[in-house]
Amino acid sequence: MSQGLRNAALFAGVGLLIVLTGFVQSWNTALVILNMGLVSAIMAIGVNLQWGFAGLFNVGVMGFVALGGLAAVLVAADPVPEAWSAGGARVMAGLVLGALTIAAAALFWARMAPGRARALGLVAILLVGFFAFRAVLDPGVAVIEAIDPAATGYLGGLGLPILLSWPAGGLLAAGAAWVIGKTALGLRSDYLAIATLGIAEIIIAVMKNEDWLSRGVKNVIGLPRPVPYEVDLQRSETFVARAAEFGLDPMTASGLWVKAAYGLLFAAVLLAIFVLAQLALHSPWGRMMRAIRDNETAAEAMGKNVTRRHLQVFILGSAICGIGGAMMTTLDGQLTPSSYQPLRFTFLVWVMVIVGGSGSNLGAVLGGFLIWFLWVQVEPMGQLLMSTLASGLPEGSDLRAHLLDSAAHVRLLTMGVILLLVLRFSPRGLIPE
Repeated sequence: MSQGLRNAALFAGVGLLIVLTGFVQSWNTALVILNMGLVSAIMAIGVNLQWGFAGLFNVGVMGFVALGGLAAVLVAADPVPEAWSAGGARVMAGLVLGALTIAAAALFWARMAPGRARALGLVAILLVGFFAFRAVLDPGVAVIEAIDPAATGYLGGLGLPILLSWPAGGLLAAGAAWVIGKTALGLRSDYLAIATLGIAEIIIAVMKNEDWLSRGVKNVIGLPRPVPYEVDLQRSETFVARAAEFGLDPMTASGLWVKAAYGLLFAAVLLAIFVLAQLALHSPWGRMMRAIRDNETAAEAMGKNVTRRHLQVFILGSAICGIGGAMMTTLDGQLTPSSYQPLRFTFLVWVMVIVGGSGSNLGAVLGGFLIWFLWVQVEPMGQLLMSTLASGLPEGSDLRAHLLDSAAHVRLLTMGVILLLVLRFSPRGLIPE
């Protein structure tokens, strides 16, 4: 079988699994899997740019996805006028002061000659700037978080259409990637992994604790949507009549229509990103990145600036992850900082890339759909399996209790088994580079 037919068969198989879900369970469930599969494929392409193109081991994917989700709030949430009038100016002044402190420290370090005086001067600038920053910021934060904390307690956003938050999420993640890359890309691959993981945890900690920014663990709910609400469709006589023609009740039809509309939007974004990634892969820039990945020393000997190219691809991959994070928050309609876990937003995305095929954009898309489908469906299948195995055991049996308690771990076991099988029988992935 040719590679093209094999690839088509793999995608057809995943599509068949989603269609069977619609027949066996419900079409709502099938569309939910499809939509999150589209978002997961976008994130997988972002990681594949970094690892498959350049060999950068980024274990901080979660942080860039979370920044994309934060962008949805900053762009689309309604502003809170009372919070802005009470402490908005102080918070903005504090942030500007913090940025100026960092800039002054960097300029001082660059201009001063190496020595003890430079170190002491840098510490002095950072200490003075930090205390001044807190003195300006903290009073503003206190009054903002005290304004109706049960409903708001934060500044809100710009009140713009939420579709604008998707590119904004990419820009926010790209900005963070530039800062991280300037400091961490000179590290060895294992140290880079530790650094990116630590920075991602810092990003999540800030989002959880800075209520004035994103309401922290109280979450931001009720974000605007790029598609109509189900209740509005159910009130439309035209829509109700059209649903009746297909034998659907308005409630079911409205849910399917909204999810299908999300799917079309996500598919358009995925297609655009995939085409651009393919053009980059087959361009001179893409060939240069793979040459750097395979042998940095030889690339440097040919006059290539390896660190600069690594920074470029690190920013691009992180921006794509940020776009995916903004899309996911749009789909959820809320920002929940506590939901960003390394298992879901770093490990699982890496499994998608490895199973699909490192260095292959088509493989990253396939891995995104396949692994997300399994991640969703394995848990109920595991519960059914364990319940069947335990059905013949007497009540109160330790073995029965152990089997039922083990159902929650079947999902993780399955991911590990799939990863091992792919690495054993297809070490370059299902669709290799």
